[in-house]
Amino acid sequence: MSDVVKNRYDFIFLYDVKDGNPNGDPDQANLPRADVENQHGIITDVCIKRKVRNYVMLKSTFDESFDKTGYNIFIQQDNVLNTVIESADGKELKDRQVDLCKNYYDIRTFGAVMSTGNKPAGTVRGPVQFVFSRSMDRIYQAEHSITRCAVTTPKEATAQESREHASTFGRKSTVPYALYRMHGFISAVDAVKTGFNEKDLELLWESLINAFEHDRAAARGEMNPRKLIVFKHDSHLGNARSGELFEKVIVKSNSDLPRSFTDYAITIPKSSDMPSGVALLEKL
Repeated sequence: MSDVVKNRYDFIFLYDVKDGNPNGDPDQANLPRADVENQHGIITDVCIKRKVRNYVMLKSTFDESFDKTGYNIFIQQDNVLNTVIESADGKELKDRQVDLCKNYYDIRTFGAVMSTGNKPAGTVRGPVQFVFSRSMDRIYQAEHSITRCAVTTPKEATAQESREHASTFGRKSTVPYALYRMHGFISAVDAVKTGFNEKDLELLWESLINAFEHDRAAARGEMNPRKLIVFKHDSHLGNARSGELFEKVIVKSNSDLPRSFTDYAITIPKSSDMPSGVALLEKL
């Protein structure tokens, strides 16, 4: 494909949460995920990929101007993955991979393990990779009892003792406030293998910026994107190390107890401070 992405990209995504649980840990009674050593908040790469997938599905469904061809989603609720894999065209494994990459945005973007079923398609490594997001400061994992005025069974309704205790029925966990930082990488070498193209790339940026707008829930509180800083390399292989570029963006708190994005100072390098062959683009 002539419009396959030909540049390497590295990027930083800053987003925050207020009075919500951005990514509960099922191993810890659904408390907000945290590093056990320093108590900084963690959000998994899978969590953010899910939001990207959901946004692409919504855009394909409701945006009439968007060409939906090739923008199916492989990993979605109620999909029987083996059935999808076995529906791919081609007798050879490589041909089936090509067909699935062509038709499914998330395979083309993130890759997929498709080595199951009667007609497996192997494993595809996607060009777009996220790491875990980490909060800039320690988080407080708040827990709240939640109540209701109704009961669940007729027996509870007629039992005085049950009525007295029925109002407290669960617990809710939140982070009062946290600013999270995620690093991402886009390989032009792997883009050639899956067909990840310039339209896919623009949709990725759009999805990250709008991911939280269509994922609202009482449990997640207020989540908002704050900065999307992209480093575009001139070449396939890149013109500087990603770690060197990430270190140029400095996020510092100017409060002992940050409670909003304005409590942080973000230092973004000037174009003149960038290594040769690397351009800095602020998408947000």
